[in-house]
Amino acid sequence: MWKSVRRAAMATVHLFVAAAMCFGVYLFITVLLIAAVGTVAVVGCWLLPEAVLLIRRIAGAKRNLTTLWTGREIPEAYTPMTGTLRERLRISVRDPGTLRDFRWMLAYYLYGALLALALALPLWPLGLVVDGVWAGALRRDPVVLPLIVRLADTEARWSTVLLMPSPKARLARRVEELKETRADAIAAHEAELRRIERDLHDGAQANLVALSMRIGLAKRAYDRDPDAARKLLDDAQSQAEQALTELRHVVRGIHPPILTDRGLVGAVRALAAGSGLAVRVDDGGLDAGTRAPAAVEAAAYFVVAESLTNVAKYSGTDRAEVRLARTRRGLTVRVRDEGRGGADESAGSGLLGMRRRVAALDGTFEVTSPAGGPTVIDVELPCVW
Repeated sequence: MWKSVRRAAMATVHLFVAAAMCFGVYLFITVLLIAAVGTVAVVGCWLLPEAVLLIRRIAGAKRNLTTLWTGREIPEAYTPMTGTLRERLRISVRDPGTLRDFRWMLAYYLYGALLALALALPLWPLGLVVDGVWAGALRRDPVVLPLIVRLADTEARWSTVLLMPSPKARLARRVEELKETRADAIAAHEAELRRIERDLHDGAQANLVALSMRIGLAKRAYDRDPDAARKLLDDAQSQAEQALTELRHVVRGIHPPILTDRGLVGAVRALAAGSGLAVRVDDGGLDAGTRAPAAVEAAAYFVVAESLTNVAKYSGTDRAEVRLARTRRGLTVRVRDEGRGGADESAGSGLLGMRRRVAALDGTFEVTSPAGGPTVIDVELPCVW
């Protein structure tokens, strides 16, 4: 019974907030009228994009309120309000999300007023308590409690239907997201090519040039000074081994062979062992299951490698934790440390590169790093198991 009372109390709070928001929507009509008049008069046409942005914020607040009650997120699908004034005006008028928000506001004028009227009934909250106590004492079903919960469910259901983006808007938003991830993927690819070129030029190529020079000197000195030629050939052999080491380093940067040999869990444990940190690895049972696609494993591996490097360089702690998990949607990776926090993507710590690599696979990348720590990196990489 007390569970029903708590549920009804939460429903009452939800409806009170919804009614207060409806009152704010009534006041907002003045802003809309001013924006409409200004747009018609041309001199105030800049007001329309600002009014649309304000409508988006109000609708976003209502989405959050409805999500808190239902537990189901209502996605947003808006065209970004950018560009010149003419472009912003065009987006304000043609964006399907804006038109859908207007429709919700018009409907909210009606059913929001009904909410306010229902909640204005005398002693409504007191009636809830009396109803709950009466039902508990007499061991009967409460009368008012289910009613208020049902009213909150109905309000949330109407708001969900009205605020849910249309398929066209969701498709347009998805296209924009794919454009952004494609741009990030191209940037990450170009950065990777530059890194490989730099490693080859500064490492393997320099060693191969030196190797060629030593072999040439050895050929010249072979007849007149065999000992010197032998010494040059020994140096050339060392140079060849160093060039091979550099080439292996470049290959590992493209796709680490250890992933092929030992799988993601084994590769992550090797990273942890060689990081110089006390790293706890939770494999989430991945060792016994089907492996993820190679591209997904490579992305997860580089996220862990870069994260542990950042922990060793910047965190000020010698402990970290890596968690791998298999979900219905794909593979999740979490790297956590109890260091000083304050991680910044613009500070050249490799976070931006990780984000781009994950975005190229349509994954999500989140960093939580308040001052004083902890720093937590959460990555989800979609894949089919």
